[in-house]
Amino acid sequence: MKNFFIITLIFLFFSCNKESNEKVVKLEGRALGTTFHITYLDKNDRDFTKQVDSLIHAVNKSLSTYLSSSDISKINKGDTTIVVDKMFTEVFQKSNIIFNETSGAFDPTIGVLVNAWGFGPEGEIDSLDSLKIKNLMKYVGFNKVKIQNKKVIKQHIETYLDFNANAKGYAVDIIGRFLEERSIQNYLVEIGGEIRARGKNVKQKYWKIAIEKPHFDGSRSFQTFITLENESIATSGNYRKFKIDPVTGNKYAHTIDTKTGYPSKSNLLSASVIAPIDCADVDAYATAILAMGLDKSKLFLQQHLQLKAFLIYIDTSGKIQHFETDNLNLIK
Repeated sequence: MKNFFIITLIFLFFSCNKESNEKVVKLEGRALGTTFHITYLDKNDRDFTKQVDSLIHAVNKSLSTYLSSSDISKINKGDTTIVVDKMFTEVFQKSNIIFNETSGAFDPTIGVLVNAWGFGPEGEIDSLDSLKIKNLMKYVGFNKVKIQNKKVIKQHIETYLDFNANAKGYAVDIIGRFLEERSIQNYLVEIGGEIRARGKNVKQKYWKIAIEKPHFDGSRSFQTFITLENESIATSGNYRKFKIDPVTGNKYAHTIDTKTGYPSKSNLLSASVIAPIDCADVDAYATAILAMGLDKSKLFLQQHLQLKAFLIYIDTSGKIQHFETDNLNLIK
């Protein structure tokens, strides 16, 4: 369902009279089909590479639809004997809350349509038509799935669970929590553009990042810069990941409308959501807001003032514009 590397991690170390006497530790590598970058301050200069790799492996084993041996893949194949772990349960519960808050705009059971349209790991359907989509929509609805006695119960065995819209954010949280448990108070964890920042950088400034400006030609530039003050940020966008119909030449986006089963048609190009909550949550909110479109997302944000947002869209004249919530402080 998402995500592109729309948030570009950038450390802006402005001059400051007082610097931390802690050691700066940087870890990087690959995780969940993308890259990760972790920076933290530690007076003991500890290297947690092995522990981070183990945590990422655990998230994959529980939640990755791209790993055939994962718990979620086995559940999607109809295995009713799987006892889900704490990670699966937490992501499931978080998803259920945001599914209800967004009136179903965020729905992890849309995976069956994501696959059908060719945006998922399996099950692309050739010559997908309205009748096939209508039939698949019977299996969509997070309210049709529950966890009972640590096992997933589905009304329809064909229902396909897909937590890729918030699994990266959750992996970010798991690593952040691990650091906090080891008394690391100043850190930034990023996986594929999803970020959790706590404390300050070595210059004792809040962590600063850049939000990328959409370009259809593959070039890259920055739209704006923001500061994360003990916050998480996630971005969902649909201006890069699209398919072209070989017959009509029309582009269709990777964000599937959970109400219709069709790729969403919206002038909203990307949605960045920032809040002092878990990254898994802002990850899910960003996906939901992108699916809602510009007008509905503005109303939603007015009703959820704990969320900050930066939205990029195309206006009626074809120009790229942006909308920001009043509570978002941009770096000018």
